[in-house]
Amino acid sequence: MPDILQQIVDNKRREVEAMSAYRQYDCTGREKIRSMSRALASSDTGIIAEFKRRSPSKGDIHPMAMVSEVIPSYASAGASACSILTDTPYFGGALTDLVSARTLTDIPLLRKDFIISEFQIHEAAHHGADAILLIAAALSRDEIERFTDCAHNAGLEVLLELHSMNELDRFCQHVDMVGVNNRNLATFHTDPALSLKVAKELPDSVVRVAESGLTSMQEVRRLRDAGYRGFLIGETFMRESDPGDALARFLAQ
Repeated sequence: MPDILQQIVDNKRREVEAMSAYRQYDCTGREKIRSMSRALASSDTGIIAEFKRRSPSKGDIHPMAMVSEVIPSYASAGASACSILTDTPYFGGALTDLVSARTLTDIPLLRKDFIISEFQIHEAAHHGADAILLIAAALSRDEIERFTDCAHNAGLEVLLELHSMNELDRFCQHVDMVGVNNRNLATFHTDPALSLKVAKELPDSVVRVAESGLTSMQEVRRLRDAGYRGFLIGETFMRESDPGDALARFLAQ
C-alpha cells in the first residue's frame, strides 16, 4: 500500500474506533431509493461530478466551496450523479456535506471516503448516500466481499476502485460498479490510458467508471466507446469559481 494511502487508512482506523465507541447505526433492510449504476447506464453523459475542497497531492482546490451552491448547479448542468468527499483531514470534507447534498438533489450520491469498517457503511446509509466507494488497494478480497454484502443489506450500491492491473484479482462479481482510477497512488501521476487497458479485463455485465485525469469530452467519448458508462470528474470542475458552469461548458464541447 503506498505511503500516503497507508497514512490515510491508519488515521481513518483511529477515527472509526473513536466514533464507533459511542455511536452505532443500523440501516439493514433500507430500501434502495436511487440506483447510481442504473443512472449511469441510462445516461448519455454519465458524469459523476465531485465535490472536493482539497487533496493530499494538490493541496487546496476550492477550500471555501459550499455544498449549497455547487451541488444544485451540478445537477442543473446535467450531472448523472455526485460524489461527496467526506474525509476531513486530507480532503476538507465532512458527513454534513453529504447530509446537505441529500436535501438539495434527487440524483444519486456517492459517499467517497476510505471505508475500512462496516460502521462506515451504515453511517453512509444513515446520512443519505446511495452508494459507497471501496478502494481495492486498501482492502483484502475478503473485506471487499464482506463490505459489499453489508452495503447491499443497507440499501447501498458499491463502486469498487482499482488503480492498476495488479488489483484485478480483487474484483468481486457482486459489486455494482468498477472504477478505474487513472491516478498512480505512489506518484500521483494520472494516465487516462489505464482505463482503456483495464476495460478489456472487466466483464461486460459490470458498469465501468473512469476516474481522475479526465479533462475533455473527447476523452470521455473515447472511453464510452471502450465500454465505460461513468466518468468521475472533480478537480477539473472544482478549480473553477463556478463548478456547475464548468460542468456545463465541459458537456458542451
